[in-house]
Amino acid sequence: MTLQAPAPVTPSLRSQRLAAMRAGELGSVHSWELVTAVDGPGTRLTVFLSGCPLRCLYCHNPDMLEMKDGEPVTAEQILARVRRYLPVFRATSGGLTLSGGEVLMQPAFAARVLRGAKEMGVHTTLDTSGFLGANLTDRMLADTDLVLLDVKSGDPDTYRRVTGGELAPTLAFGRRLARAGLRDAGGRAPEVWVRFVLVPGLTDDVKNVERVAAYVAELNEIRPGTVTRVEVLPFHQMGRYKWAALGRTYALDATQPPSAELTERVRDQFRAHGLKTY
Repeated sequence: MTLQAPAPVTPSLRSQRLAAMRAGELGSVHSWELVTAVDGPGTRLTVFLSGCPLRCLYCHNPDMLEMKDGEPVTAEQILARVRRYLPVFRATSGGLTLSGGEVLMQPAFAARVLRGAKEMGVHTTLDTSGFLGANLTDRMLADTDLVLLDVKSGDPDTYRRVTGGELAPTLAFGRRLARAGLRDAGGRAPEVWVRFVLVPGLTDDVKNVERVAAYVAELNEIRPGTVTRVEVLPFHQMGRYKWAALGRTYALDATQPPSAELTERVRDQFRAHGLKTY
């Protein structure tokens, strides 16, 4: 569901909006949709926030990369929609998923929405690359039931080629999630599902996959049960038209989706580390 066109922005209104965004009362939102068994368990209201610090070659939401391209939406507007779907969430064991873009580009807004959802007893999910994991406060962590952690590569050079960013922040974020559940850290931590996008010729190298799998297994060594699910997501071309519409060069225009054999080989690499993999 897309949002209505915004009203003209005057300097005064712009100042008010910036203050509201700093307070977490207002966010830049691209869209939202009600989906089942995609972004967490049950039927979920997935809210896509605008803005992302990474520039993934295979990004299928390039229209969400800039915060300025989103629409101003209040936290209360999001929470009002959550209230509307409470019966659906209860019937399906679903809930709210904050996605993007990158949610942690707008931590104050995300924090307010997560807190409001938890006050209603709603299951909450955060979909993130972990690159801005330092923006996640302990309070937000306590209000998050599930993290969908997108580990894009296990090799720093490959990660840089894929995203334009550095791998280290994601690795540190995952380890923080694992340690958060230890008794001396309070014992409260979200469940983690790791996602890995399989792109032929880019992320499919055996050593690269092995490094991702070993890292995920390490999280379960830190705290058994941290990662309950790994999703190997085959690359697709469904977002290619968006790049063209935005007038941007799409580097993977000629890349084909992985074969069933390649996908199964990669899933088997994760399974060899004792990871439940789909």
